[in-house]
Amino acid sequence: MAENSSTPAFGNFRLFGSAEDEKPNLGFSLGFLDSQHPSLPPPPPSLEVLSSEVSSSVKYNVEPVSVGELTLFKGRVSTQEVFSLSNSDLVPGKYEGGLKLWEGALDLVKALCEELENGHLSFAGKRVLELGCGHGLPGIYACLKDAAAVHFQDFNAEVLRCLTISNVAANLSKKYESLPSNPTESDAGSAVRYFAGDWSEMYKILPFASNNEENLNGSCDGYDIVLMAETVYSLSTLKTLYKLITQCLSRPHGVVYLAGKKHYFGVGGGTRRFLSVLEKEGEMVSKLIVEVADGSSNVREVWKLSLK
Repeated sequence: MAENSSTPAFGNFRLFGSAEDEKPNLGFSLGFLDSQHPSLPPPPPSLEVLSSEVSSSVKYNVEPVSVGELTLFKGRVSTQEVFSLSNSDLVPGKYEGGLKLWEGALDLVKALCEELENGHLSFAGKRVLELGCGHGLPGIYACLKDAAAVHFQDFNAEVLRCLTISNVAANLSKKYESLPSNPTESDAGSAVRYFAGDWSEMYKILPFASNNEENLNGSCDGYDIVLMAETVYSLSTLKTLYKLITQCLSRPHGVVYLAGKKHYFGVGGGTRRFLSVLEKEGEMVSKLIVEVADGSSNVREVWKLSLK
């Protein structure tokens, strides 16, 4: 997950269950909603994180995770070791939950698998952006399916250095091992890059984002596919996220795949609140791809968004 810096400061708390929890933790006091919120620190600078900047000081453990018939690898690092935090899903303005594997990321990968199988999606030769990547499993899946370029974005550069870069390497190593001895350019794999920072400033550094209003009204070289899971939990950031998408998406045929909970109780966000932003702006249409109501958490959804 990656969040915009305007998120209210709730302090350290357990926001909602993740794929690493046996049961979601949805019960927390709502008293903080009535309290005075301290000012947030300024957002971190927007920057590109090079793969060579992978952390060697933080212990990275890897384990398999099954997504339908697909087996991927997920890393596990200590929030205490990276951010000096314990038992916290997020601390707005400091840490936005990127070290945990959230349910929505797995829901999104499953949905992408089905979309490919049904002929509704192809990653081959496409430019892909994953917003709020954390572990980066949806973006990794795009790499495995021959995307031309996959760019991973997270609020925290520390998440990219300590987790995402290593996780991408762990998942792509088998693909690279299977390359022919004399690979052609098409065998070289996806061009992978990493970017950290606040959503409000991210368009300035993303290579395929439009950085001026004129380009938004015409055809521009944007991302063909934007992926995001569990990015719509904060009501205060939905408009900023929507604006970034419009600055990033290739026109007129770019698509967005969004996975998240229908409602995030206590913090005001959710897929339906984000869709209300889309409806108000009137530029995009939405289609429900998957609904998950398995009793492990509140209802989860995967939506496909496209330009009108």
